[in-house]
Amino acid sequence: MRRLQVPEPVIDEALLAQCRAAFPVLPASSAFSHVTAARLLGLPLSYAIAEDVRLHAIRPIAHAQTRIDGIVGHRFHHPREMVTVDGMQVVCPADTWVDMGELVGRGRPVGLDDLIVLGDACATRLGAVEPLRVALGRRTRPRGKRTLQEALGLIRFGSASPMESVVRVMFVRAGLPEPLLNEPVHASDGSGRLLGFGDLVWKIHRPGKKPVKVIGEYQGEEFHASDEQREHDKHRRRGFERDGWTVQEIWKSDVSDDQAWRSLVERMAWSLRVPADELRLSEVSPRFFSQHAIDVAIQRGMRNGVSPRW
Repeated sequence: MRRLQVPEPVIDEALLAQCRAAFPVLPASSAFSHVTAARLLGLPLSYAIAEDVRLHAIRPIAHAQTRIDGIVGHRFHHPREMVTVDGMQVVCPADTWVDMGELVGRGRPVGLDDLIVLGDACATRLGAVEPLRVALGRRTRPRGKRTLQEALGLIRFGSASPMESVVRVMFVRAGLPEPLLNEPVHASDGSGRLLGFGDLVWKIHRPGKKPVKVIGEYQGEEFHASDEQREHDKHRRRGFERDGWTVQEIWKSDVSDDQAWRSLVERMAWSLRVPADELRLSEVSPRFFSQHAIDVAIQRGMRNGVSPRW
């Protein structure tokens, strides 16, 4: 399995202190799970999910449910793999991803795109998507199964940030070819010299024509706003361009609303030589509900003579 160099997750000290205080009073065979596990593992969560500041803990179904103020008790029938964080038992990344399916649905905080972003982070941490597939396959009729399955089909190894995941999925939905993620880019002169790593890399071969070589770089403000980092980015970009690559920078303003998304997709399509009539610009909006949920709502609305409201 390929490993990607990503920064170590930063865990909120207040959360660690809260968990350290609660762990000794949890019943035996308990482990932190769901939202709490994701936060302890440093996995990306949307604002809606992260608003749940309660502690979540899980234990085998043979035991009574945990009933302690401030702690949401869960029980499991299918075994989970555990990891240790600061000496505390925590459900592992792959099983935590499946557990988040319990929080999917209308009025709940977890949607399809949340599971894709979370799944990308888990796959990159674990070195492959397969551990997520195995974890889901171990469960019999898990909650949120349809949404988890749809998300699984869109999860990829290699994303180094939540926005890289969001941008990739939106590009694919809009009809652009799927890029490679954080791919090493080597000089084309045969020297094997590494020019750098591209966030989103396309190299498309066309019969009788020069290959289309495009790199999309998401310029997160937290990593690319300093003068020093900007100078480094400029030097790296020049190296890519001298080797025949087109570099498209993607900023927060490019993904601020649907119109900005459409403009970004059209710009990338021009660089990738994708005809405008092949684009699906109506698909650039974020997706909360799975296609199955949408289809069911439409069918129900047709039977009742009303249109579904999202």
